[in-house]
Amino acid sequence: MLSDLSVREFLDELAGASAAPGGGSAAGLAGGQGAALVSMVCELTIGRKKYADVAAEMQAVLTQARSLQQLLLELMDRDARSYDAVMAAYSLPKGSPEQKAARSAAIQQGLKGATEVPVQTLAACVQVLELAKVAVAKGNINVVSDGGAGVLAAYAGLMTAAINVRINLNAIVDEVFVQEQEAKMRALVSAGQAARDQAWQIVRDKLGLAL
Repeated sequence: MLSDLSVREFLDELAGASAAPGGGSAAGLAGGQGAALVSMVCELTIGRKKYADVAAEMQAVLTQARSLQQLLLELMDRDARSYDAVMAAYSLPKGSPEQKAARSAAIQQGLKGATEVPVQTLAACVQVLELAKVAVAKGNINVVSDGGAGVLAAYAGLMTAAINVRINLNAIVDEVFVQEQEAKMRALVSAGQAARDQAWQIVRDKLGLAL
């Protein structure tokens, strides 16, 4: 599993000539990093007397962020497996009309699966960004930069997942499926961007950052 590799091993896999792991797995990792950084802010807030009044809320954020971190690592692996299925379909024989039809159907089915995974990654990254808003607003001011890094990582995961959805939809002929997934993608990206903007503004204000 990709999530069991060392950082160096994963990057070597990512840099290789194979089509998977690729951008979809990178999206899962970026989102997972965002969730981990949100968790870090919570961990360094809970138990501090100065932040006693938000301890319960931060504990709830921490629980959700840890869960999302695990989910995004799972999606990192699922993305690679889903694209392996697409590549396997492309390698099917096409010597007869029947084989061509079966191969085409398998490719389309594989592409649908490879689309659904980054849509799930998108949804998870939106949730991370929503949690990040709370973490940077109410968490320990001394780690607000780490929270900001989490915002940026989760947003990178969001947009990377979105372009992976788009490239797969470009090759799918089922118009109903394309329209449904396009609508999901647009709604999730919109929600994620709104959460990112709000969280990033909080980070900017707390750091006095003119970026």
